[in-house]
Amino acid sequence: MPTRTMKAIRLHGFGGPEVLRHEEVPVPEPAPGEVLVRVRAVGLNPPDWYVREGMPGIPPAFRPPFDLPLIPGTDISGTVEAVAADVQDFAAGDEVVGLLRFPVLMQSGAYAEYVTAPAADLARKPAGIDHAHAAGLPMSGLTAWQYLIEVGHDHPSPFQEARHRPVALGGDTTVLVNGAGGGVGHLALQLAKWKGAHVIAVASGAHETLLRDLGADAYIDYTEQRPEDIVRDVDLVLDTVGGPASRRFLPTLKRGGALYPVYFGEFDDKENAELGVTVTGTQVRANGAQLAELVRLLDTGAIRVAIDSTFPLADARAAHERAARGHIQGKIVLTVP
Repeated sequence: MPTRTMKAIRLHGFGGPEVLRHEEVPVPEPAPGEVLVRVRAVGLNPPDWYVREGMPGIPPAFRPPFDLPLIPGTDISGTVEAVAADVQDFAAGDEVVGLLRFPVLMQSGAYAEYVTAPAADLARKPAGIDHAHAAGLPMSGLTAWQYLIEVGHDHPSPFQEARHRPVALGGDTTVLVNGAGGGVGHLALQLAKWKGAHVIAVASGAHETLLRDLGADAYIDYTEQRPEDIVRDVDLVLDTVGGPASRRFLPTLKRGGALYPVYFGEFDDKENAELGVTVTGTQVRANGAQLAELVRLLDTGAIRVAIDSTFPLADARAAHERAARGHIQGKIVLTVP
């Protein structure tokens, strides 16, 4: 019997967007606990281009091994094609959305016409949400959820021993979201508003109309003003940009406040203690139950996924080139014919 094949994007070596190749490969077979999904849309995320580049900024000791060639991608929306014998929660024909295997596998083969998915990583897609918007939700939405609402796992951050515990959000809470125009940022803004918080959005001026429409109470264009110069007494800063410059937000916090850098930076525990603030982070992990909560909010209109741009699967290189230009508004999505 001939092997079934599909179209997929693979990389045989690390480098720029040009290493992404559109190729014919075998359709994978679901292992126990898995389903086979006919992919309709793929959400792009920063780990996709970090892996494509070979993760050059990560010390070799912390760099996960990658077997080449590999098919990138973790976020999918599609239709269940087949299920393993032990899977009870899904059946052929179900429309599903998921963040697959992350971070156990940094890339799970989502840039393809078919992908195998652990059933535990999936949630049902509502009929009223199209595949492109559904595919934009998983990693970004779960990152925002696990930072702001509920961690949902006991795995420590790879960058610190302290466990992350989200601040309780409510009407008396002020939250500043840095990088509010991006994938994580625009969803975090909406989750904070869903909880009743007062939200200050920080992004470039091009994002202001969208973010005010999503509920931002105040807006700072970082190209014109530095938020650390004008904001004080914030309860929580979610810095979706993070990195070495994240500590610049410490002056914006009140005593007892918290700073959550999504990409952990360089902090001084003694300085944090003197200021009376907490700085913690976590590693987003696949979680079908949490994703189902996010999908419910998406279905009711409590949150929305903004789409920056869409590209056909075969044009994954162009999608990565768009990502490299930066200033992404929401999510970049691949569509699969």
